Amino acid sequence: MRVLPVGDRALLVELADGTEAQALHAELLRRRAAGTLRVREIVPAARTVLLDGLDGADGPDGPGRLAAELPGWEIPPLPPHAGAVVEIPVRYDGPDLAEVAAHWGVPVTEVARIHAATEFRVAFCGFAPGFGYLTGLPERCAVPRRATPRTAVPVGSVALAGPYTGVYPRASPGGWQLIGSTDRVLWDHAREPAALLSPGVRVRFVPEDTRAPAQEAR
Repeated sequence: MRVLPVGDRALLVELADGTEAQALHAELLRRRAAGTLRVREIVPAARTVLLDGLDGADGPDGPGRLAAELPGWEIPPLPPHAGAVVEIPVRYDGPDLAEVAAHWGVPVTEVARIHAATEFRVAFCGFAPGFGYLTGLPERCAVPRRATPRTAVPVGSVALAGPYTGVYPRASPGGWQLIGSTDRVLWDHAREPAALLSPGVRVRFVPEDTRAPAQEAR
């Protein structure tokens, strides 16, 4: 863990990997909810967590004191089934199914089975309002981005890139591998909260032709 100051009232915590970042994010949220940590914003990323809006330097949760204490915290592993679950119905009809299947070394039909059998977790959000970076697939299922990005990816596209799954909340350019589509609204400014997905939320993709629970991928 490395803790870096950001301005007068923020810290950027660098972790070894995404698993550690998610565990720290959960612990920070727990301490804030318990009233033992006062911070305005807690923003996770791939391997970092930003704490913004801390007390002044002399306060109990000031950046200086917290930076010194954080490396000594005991941070429990993130429980595998902690947090709310969001189900997203999906049609596995993406144009890149064959390419993903070839990369995984499985038949095309297996891509849908493996993906729907996985429980995901939103590691962090970015790229566009409502876009969550979902982890959960085994390392062997990581796929490269497309060599040539598309100039327009349809809204609701379910996609893979690297170790992540994502759902495009609006039509936009993109280079992820498209494996399916959904009608769920990922971002609605009239809804509270506007984003369907937020860091820490568990996600299951449910094939539209069945609602039966799937076994997790091994």
